[in-house]
Amino acid sequence: MLLFAAFAFAYFLSALLRAVTATLAPVLRTEFSLSAADLGLLAGAYFLGFASTQLPLGHALDRYGPRRVLLGFLCVAIVACASFALAASFGGLLAARALTGIGVSACLMAPLTAYRLRFSPAGQLRASSWMLMTGSFGMVASTLPVQAIVPVLGWRGLFAMLAGLLVCAVLGIVCCVPADARPARTAVAAPVDAGPALRYVDIFRHPHFVRLMPLAFVVYGSLIAIQALWAGPWLTDVVGASSSEAAAGLFQINLAMLVAFLGWGSVMPHLARRGVSAERLMTFGVPLALLLLASIVVAGPAAGPLLWAAWCVSCSCVSLSQPSVALSFPAAAAGRVLSAFNLVIFLGVFSVQWGVGLVLDAFAVVGFERVDAYRSTFGLLLVASCASFAWFVWRGRATSPVVR
Repeated sequence: MLLFAAFAFAYFLSALLRAVTATLAPVLRTEFSLSAADLGLLAGAYFLGFASTQLPLGHALDRYGPRRVLLGFLCVAIVACASFALAASFGGLLAARALTGIGVSACLMAPLTAYRLRFSPAGQLRASSWMLMTGSFGMVASTLPVQAIVPVLGWRGLFAMLAGLLVCAVLGIVCCVPADARPARTAVAAPVDAGPALRYVDIFRHPHFVRLMPLAFVVYGSLIAIQALWAGPWLTDVVGASSSEAAAGLFQINLAMLVAFLGWGSVMPHLARRGVSAERLMTFGVPLALLLLASIVVAGPAAGPLLWAAWCVSCSCVSLSQPSVALSFPAAAAGRVLSAFNLVIFLGVFSVQWGVGLVLDAFAVVGFERVDAYRSTFGLLLVASCASFAWFVWRGRATSPVVR
């Protein structure tokens, strides 16, 4: 319980930092005169920094252990939050945002690696979903609570406070997480069939990994990108909501995701014992997400937070792909496998966050009205999502997990 709580608090802060740009978008857009592409790049810089560390992070987790690695990365996150609070230009914000992504990039992978080493397969599915539920708490905290804090502390004071909370997270991990069981020499000297000789090229070529990659890149990436940024501008620019109304809408969306991940964590161990796989759940869940996204595109200004919340919840089944991929490889390679898959996800997040901004600006240049530009942009995202699901179905030959 203490192990989970310490990891969960750090991930809570990571998710809050990831999503806070959606709530702060109106303030930052006004203060720094940001275009849609600038706003997308600023939010995406977090994910670009995040993605840049994933492959070396995987090696470090398998070699040095999750506790040691996470503590080092959190120290970087503390510096990044302080830098964001002191930034005087868009360039400063951009650099600090990318550094923030680097600093919190181990906040989920380190716990999932620890759970892969310590928990049963059913326990891993539950712990993974409940970590994502904790992340949803962070997303919820990034909406109305942040909206209430900013008038009191200002957005700079908010980031100074977050730096202090990250210090508390470091102290919690030091006190509550046991020392890593395997030092570097033991990991390097382990037998080849235990995983250390597994190369990234082998991971990326694995049939199960290949099957899930497009779905993770497009659908999971879109879920995080929209939840963390573009749901807010949709509510203000398309629906016509005020900043406070948009924050309330984001609160509803993130609360729905919190309940969804709580549900997955509760039912997945039971479903796993009955032979219901994550892939089977995605086969039925993703088409619902595609229908809901199509409904949002058609509805336009009528697509408020409740419809977006339904879309996000339907996409949440794709989160089950992370523990599913980890179970397809030896436990000793968990850090590399999870980090490689996370790289795919967050490259997708960066591509969607920045890409949506670029396409919106392009449609505006050619004369599209704001609402039509949003609908056309998300229509293109729907086409990409359908293609990724078609790949998932076509590549759906048996890939039984290898649990070691």
